[in-house]
Amino acid sequence: MNSMKEIRIEKVTLNVGTGEAGSKLEKAMKLLQNFSNQKPVATVTKKRIPTWGVRPGMSIGAKVTLRKNQDKFVENMLSAIGNKLSEKKIGDGTFSFGISEYIHVPGAKYDTSIGIIGFGIMVTLERKGFRVKKRIVGKSKIPQRHLISKQETINFLKDKFKTKIED
Repeated sequence: MNSMKEIRIEKVTLNVGTGEAGSKLEKAMKLLQNFSNQKPVATVTKKRIPTWGVRPGMSIGAKVTLRKNQDKFVENMLSAIGNKLSEKKIGDGTFSFGISEYIHVPGAKYDTSIGIIGFGIMVTLERKGFRVKKRIVGKSKIPQRHLISKQETINFLKDKFKTKIED
């Protein structure tokens, strides 16, 4: 196989939506800190939605991004959902899923200061050569033939993590 066609994990984003600032947000930040060993960032609204009580600049969630060599982490998170993933949750070079309660993750201990919270996981895949869209000098688009299709993402999940894909 061509080494330029090998798929790898670019980043893993953990996200908790709390809907409001305060104690819920602090618990979410602590949860993400425990799982990632990195400092999470509060997500801030940009729009006003009066029916939800949301206004611009309001903190309503937390997220943290893990980069490079996160295979073991993703494998651990997939085992929390039984290594099954719906085809609806898979995109072109991405897949995402949610864990309803963090205590389902193997090795996670219940923390009374956090309580029971779930979180979402978004995994972005890449190939060698994807740097051309990020670099400063000589930035260009990735050709269509080099992008990761949905079927290639499914094959990557089946081969690497032995995940069952459901319809």
